Amino acid sequence: MDPNKLKPYEVKDFKNIRHMVDLAAEEAGDKIAYKYIEKKEIKEVTFNEFRLITEYLGTAIADLGFGSSHVANIGINSFKWICIYVSVLKSSGVYVPIDKELPETDIINVVNNSESEIIFYAKKFEGFFTENRAQFPNIKYFIGLDREEDEGEFLSYDKLLAKGKELYEAGNRDYEKLGSDPHDLKMLVYTSGTTGNSKGVMLTEHNLKNGIYYGLQVSKVFDSCLSVLPYHHTYEAVPGILVAIHHHATLCINDKLTNVLKNLNTFKPEYIYLVPAFAELFYKKIWATLKDKKIDGLFKVMIAVSNGLRKVGIDVRRKMFKSVIDNFGGNLKEIVCGGAPIRAEIGKFFDDIGIILFNGYGITECSPLVSVNRVECNDPSTVGMILPCLELKFEDIDDDGIGEICVKGDVVMKGYYKQPELTAEVLSEDGWFKTGDYGYINKDGLLVITGRKKNLIVLSNGKNIYPEEIEEYIQGIPYVKEVVVYSLVDENGFEDRLCAEVFPDYDSVEAKSSDNLAEVLKKDITIRTSALPAYKKISVVKLREKEFTKNSSNKIKRNLIEK
Repeated sequence: MDPNKLKPYEVKDFKNIRHMVDLAAEEAGDKIAYKYIEKKEIKEVTFNEFRLITEYLGTAIADLGFGSSHVANIGINSFKWICIYVSVLKSSGVYVPIDKELPETDIINVVNNSESEIIFYAKKFEGFFTENRAQFPNIKYFIGLDREEDEGEFLSYDKLLAKGKELYEAGNRDYEKLGSDPHDLKMLVYTSGTTGNSKGVMLTEHNLKNGIYYGLQVSKVFDSCLSVLPYHHTYEAVPGILVAIHHHATLCINDKLTNVLKNLNTFKPEYIYLVPAFAELFYKKIWATLKDKKIDGLFKVMIAVSNGLRKVGIDVRRKMFKSVIDNFGGNLKEIVCGGAPIRAEIGKFFDDIGIILFNGYGITECSPLVSVNRVECNDPSTVGMILPCLELKFEDIDDDGIGEICVKGDVVMKGYYKQPELTAEVLSEDGWFKTGDYGYINKDGLLVITGRKKNLIVLSNGKNIYPEEIEEYIQGIPYVKEVVVYSLVDENGFEDRLCAEVFPDYDSVEAKSSDNLAEVLKKDITIRTSALPAYKKISVVKLREKEFTKNSSNKIKRNLIEK
């Protein structure tokens, strides 16, 4: 189907985040908004209860005198994290989510740079904040999520919430009166990046509201979601948390990344947001299990039969592949992937077995959604349709028609906090944002990403190479866990050859049975990349003994690789 002829899904409009939360309580008040595990028990919170908790917490923060302040939060994914987040978004203050994986010096720098006046923190940071109190001159209160008692500037979250409830029930409505201009700073997100240079992305309530509203116009979600990715990332904070509130979906909070499969079976969600690394892991695990049971050939035949039936209007995928779907809880209908390219064959595989995988594209500076596939025209080799509120253009287009993706519209940030020079480099005066990603629009009108601008390799013969493209081919080798492609420099300083540095699955059958894994791998890479032109072929293969260093988004830090 022509994507240009598709109508946006109907979405109820709302004024701001406060209005959105109120609507959820009015329209679905008794429905379960959140499920989470606490002391091995599943806790449930309705939309009515959630609205009241945010009112209590917001009232307490306002009573302390910080209803219009910058409020930081650092810790693991939790129901309390969400309550703090939404409470601050409803106030006149600014929310500052902080990556819990940052080195201590970076945490100090981010807190101070953000001009936060209070900070909420998880138990693991108790010692860090008490021992480094002097390093945070602007912080007036440290609020421990697991603290039982108040001690001077260090307060208990539970006691603060109880105080807010007491004030609210006594008639205090100061928090309700708070509000801010929709175009003022509302959320300050520090990008983890892959280069170590953190920037404070300034998002407004207008940005967040339109990310939710227009995101739901192009992306259909279901009734329950397993919430997995780190909350300090906008990918989970906006399409995950905020979209679920407006859609009145139940958000089930995953407690540990190692428990994802376990919690899929515990909560039995209908959709989930993932980064491609997770989908790749699921895909390879399924095929490894099928091979172990020696039924992988039969499974391929079943897929072929199922696809043949679909061509004549008979869809029995979820019955035929029930045993696989049951491993994901039995109800999973949709996986939304973003954050990095994903191999098209993975998207096709999940579609073949009855779980739709939508590939999308986002960037923190765009709150974060730029484009996503739709069920009516789902092509996993693309990142889908641009949000209705965005304009798109390409700059520096090369001979292959590939250019830097630039967007303009309601979800584009205000700029980088206190960094006007950096802002001017990527954001024009008339609102065009340079994403730093290269791509093109295909014949069907869908956006294709070819790679990151900063990763672009220019060989001595003038040929441009996007390493992500070649890495995608190599990732298709079953025993390859991670791969990075980069250029090698000759004695004259010219980039003339390509190297694939690979971290294999040393526990795989292929790796264990190989006397010379590097040689086998090089042959497999040659076969796998045979369709590529000669200048994109791999000359050198290098094996790694351990995984690549990654940031908290699970993206490899390419700048730390020794070439």
